[in-house]
Amino acid sequence: MSRSSRSTTTETAIYFIEQGEAEVLTEGGEATQILGPGDALGEIALLLTGERTATVVARTSMRLLSLSGQDFERLRPRVPELERSLRRLGLERAGR
Repeated sequence: MSRSSRSTTTETAIYFIEQGEAEVLTEGGEATQILGPGDALGEIALLLTGERTATVVARTSMRLLSLSGQDFERLRPRVPELERSLRRLGLERAGR
């Protein structure tokens, strides 16, 4: 993974970091957070806005697991705690 684009891209997938590290960057290019194994990205676009809200750049080689929006919708009724957890994370990150 090299880059997850800013809000000009509309995507509906969430990515879970299995291996490696990535930086979350501000519009000015400053790193605001380091993500690593066990962290997720894309939850804001998937659950809250429908648009990417940050730039994420890999710091190392990474292995990601992806969950498409369509697959998430199929899982949602069977695993409601997944949505609650991801929504909480998205709201924290979005500063709402």
